[in-house]
Amino acid sequence: MAEEPRKKRKKSNFAVWAVLALLILALGGFGIGGFGGSAQNVAEVGDREITVQDYANAIQAEQARLEQQTGQRLSMQQMQALGLDRQIMERLLARAALGHEADRLGVSVTDAVVARRIRATPAFQGVDGGFDREGYRFALRNAGFDERGYEQQIRDDAAREILQAAIVGGTEAPDAYTDRLAAWIAETRDVTLATVTEADLPGGLGGPTGADLEAFYDANPERFETPERRAITYAWVTPDLLATEIEPDEETLRQLYEDRADEFRQPPRVLAERLAFPDAATAQTARDAIAAGETDFDTLVAERGLTLEDVDQGELARGDLAPEVAEALFGVEEPGVVGPVETPLGPALYRVNALLDATEVPFEDVRDDLAYSFGMDSAGRRIDAAREDIEDRLAGGATLEELGAETDMVTGALEWDPSVSEAIAGYEEFRETAAEAQVDDFPELLPLSDGGLFALRLDAVIPPAVPPLEDIREEVAEAWRTDTLRLRLAERAETLAGDPTPDVATVPESLTGIARDATVEGLPPALIDRIFTAEPGDIFAFEGDDERAFVVRLDAVNDADLAEGEAAELRQAVRQQTESEIQSDLFGAYARAIELEAGFSIDAQAIAAVQSQLGG
Repeated sequence: MAEEPRKKRKKSNFAVWAVLALLILALGGFGIGGFGGSAQNVAEVGDREITVQDYANAIQAEQARLEQQTGQRLSMQQMQALGLDRQIMERLLARAALGHEADRLGVSVTDAVVARRIRATPAFQGVDGGFDREGYRFALRNAGFDERGYEQQIRDDAAREILQAAIVGGTEAPDAYTDRLAAWIAETRDVTLATVTEADLPGGLGGPTGADLEAFYDANPERFETPERRAITYAWVTPDLLATEIEPDEETLRQLYEDRADEFRQPPRVLAERLAFPDAATAQTARDAIAAGETDFDTLVAERGLTLEDVDQGELARGDLAPEVAEALFGVEEPGVVGPVETPLGPALYRVNALLDATEVPFEDVRDDLAYSFGMDSAGRRIDAAREDIEDRLAGGATLEELGAETDMVTGALEWDPSVSEAIAGYEEFRETAAEAQVDDFPELLPLSDGGLFALRLDAVIPPAVPPLEDIREEVAEAWRTDTLRLRLAERAETLAGDPTPDVATVPESLTGIARDATVEGLPPALIDRIFTAEPGDIFAFEGDDERAFVVRLDAVNDADLAEGEAAELRQAVRQQTESEIQSDLFGAYARAIELEAGFSIDAQAIAAVQSQLGG
């Protein structure tokens, strides 16, 4: 009997250990070893060493951190391209330098401090909230540490914290700096803005003459150049192309309808939510309170820290439920709260939100859908069965045209570039193959994402070219109109900006309290930037998009009250950010000075070996 409790404890500890294994990330240990070569260290600062294990752990810890933030794990090559490997080495050098300096100055902490820190680490606590030594050893072993090494790391971290506090303690951001920066950020501006449109052009825009088009065409050939195109012949077949040719008989369709009866026939159902309670008495008290009008179901859900989404059960049929629950839910004649009802989660109240009658979709209403579904399934099997024959024909020298004549495949041709996406050109598999094909390539049978097959032949590469003006006259005219309108609107806005009371077709509007980072619907972001470079009373023109320009008058510059409200919160945030940056720069400079004084070395070959094994 004495043995049984001990076994139970072992079982519960195993679950705890699974959680404790997550400490590996915090410890920076990933069990990396066996990098090859004789080098044990990647760098040294004074008498402190940075081992290959330290470097590998730091690389992997950074990969894990970024993956948690972005959902994507960076490869070693990507980290190198972003310079992250160098940043990691700089941090390790700084850490080693501070450890060296702490040793030199005799800065350390007692065993009692180390013990307190370890006992306070949540990952080392058991299910009872106390320190779990067995779990502690388990986590360290999986992180590649022994107890002595980990406890020394805790001691080193504490010593570095003491040094850091001594260096940056009392660092403050100057009031003049934080106030000026906060005031600059929080400042707002008021403007009056007139929109200049085609209606404001004297005489309108008019149309281009033949000479205008010829001059515009000659001056802008790159605007009308066609991209490189590829003349491609292809043969393809897809389930969708074959499905319409396959017409099942009536008996087959009716059998298919019966096979899928669950889709078309629905029994009576209820829409319900469930809230479970720890015991029957509590559930009954809640039900009585609802009946007395003292509370409601929504309030009870919120009081439990839940949302309606958490308790939603969706559509429930009688067959989905235990007999006693089904009796309660389907015994009501109108929506409301029922229960308590015993469930696997304990006594529960259900709120029935709707009673849904049984439904049946007649065969005639879904006959066409069933025929299409049958045709698609049959076509897929037919294509699979034909694959080997088509491959044999290609291997035997059959052309794509012959495949189109002798098999289910359909032959076609097109001039393709990445802008073409109709029909077969909409398939990514076709697009990738078309982009990489060479003129002398032998057609290869390849799959499509919907179960189809295709093969293509590149007949020619058509170089970029500018079509004759007569072939693209409308396109040239539209481009001329767009450019000319933009230019004329900008010129008109400049003219109106010199008039204190510009006369425009659109009524000018007043915009107040525009913030420096504001997004104003209908205004280009660059216009907001321009507003914040103006002086009160300035009137200026601003080129907009193809259909608008603007005349803007800066009416007022509004200083923020940094003593209260959001501006005060902003000022405090600026202060904190500034002090953090000063402390970081100061501490970084201190660490670099220690590195230079103590001397440091880096083993590039050892670093390359670690990166290579991690995927570099």
